[in-house]
Amino acid sequence: MKRFLLSVFLLTLIGFGIFGCSQQKQWSREERQSLREMLRDYRKMVYLNNLTEAEYMLFSDDVAAAIEQDYPVYTTFIEMPAVNDTVQVYVVTTIVEQLNTDARNMRHIFPYNDLVMANVLPSGLDRVQQNAFYRCLAQRVNATYPDVATFFNAVIADTTAMSTINQLQQQCAADLFDWQIDIVEVVGD
Repeated sequence: MKRFLLSVFLLTLIGFGIFGCSQQKQWSREERQSLREMLRDYRKMVYLNNLTEAEYMLFSDDVAAAIEQDYPVYTTFIEMPAVNDTVQVYVVTTIVEQLNTDARNMRHIFPYNDLVMANVLPSGLDRVQQNAFYRCLAQRVNATYPDVATFFNAVIADTTAMSTINQLQQQCAADLFDWQIDIVEVVGD
């Protein structure tokens, strides 16, 4: 009898624990809004800076959904000692995932206006011509780097890789638009 009562008591506790916590597992509207405000600080990152407002909203929704899935209780998440570092990891992870799913996102990493200012592309290209360039660049990047993580690391850390990426950009520009860039390297004594 004691075992039976103990079993009923434990099952009741487990039941209340599951049903009692289930309401806490959903973030409120205000909590989601608070996270989106925190994500606004990341708008200045290279990839995110060139997104339209609608694209950025979709991006921040992806980040918020991933965080909410891994931290279903908002107070547990927000009270973590390194909450800003955690958010940054989710932001970078989401960027890498988006680059992995659509190589045409090159336009966000290497914006057209920046490429014009760097004399990689001619000014006045229409959207079709720009898309052709970014498709070409994505194909060459995919052929050069074995995976997105290697490419991402090259963009962030390696100056030699940037010259490799610059060469890929110039090759695409030359192939598509007969645009030739003469590189003059100055070597110090």
